[in-house]
Amino acid sequence: MPEALVTAGLLVPLAVDTFALAAALGVAGLETRHRLRVTLVFTAFEAGMPILGLFAGHAISRYIGDWAGYAGIVVLLIAGVLLLRSDTGEATDRRLRLLAHARGIAIVDLGIGISVDELTIGFSAGLLALPVALVVIWIAIQAFVAAQLGLRIGARISERLRERSEQAAGVALIVVAIVLVTARLLAI
Repeated sequence: MPEALVTAGLLVPLAVDTFALAAALGVAGLETRHRLRVTLVFTAFEAGMPILGLFAGHAISRYIGDWAGYAGIVVLLIAGVLLLRSDTGEATDRRLRLLAHARGIAIVDLGIGISVDELTIGFSAGLLALPVALVVIWIAIQAFVAAQLGLRIGARISERLRERSEQAAGVALIVVAIVLVTARLLAI
């Protein structure tokens, strides 16, 4: 399966998830003067965590060899299920509101808390041996654009739509995993 297609299959759910989180901040009424700072924090974590996962996945794939691709598919399935079951309630909204006004080490704690699923997606990209440069550039671009869109139109969309977008990201990851495993099995 072409690397660009697999990369796109991973980036779309990442963008949808980042959009949903940023939209929650938009719904919460984030002040305009905080948008750029929050977008940069989002970009740092929503892009940084998958990049960290990507490098970890590449390193581990050297040790598990041919099974790395299958391990990457399993990790994608897990990430998809976690997004389907993710906490879309008050706890996430509270963390996001805190992130909007956090400074210093609190940003790191809150940022990690909202971007663990991105770490998982990056890890699977590394196990699938996707090209690091291509994935890093596209992850950073999608994180910045999705965060800006979410912050700007978040106040105009309903809470239900935001929650549905996170679930759509989970379904998309599961579909990507199914397509990848099917492609691998048919190639055998």
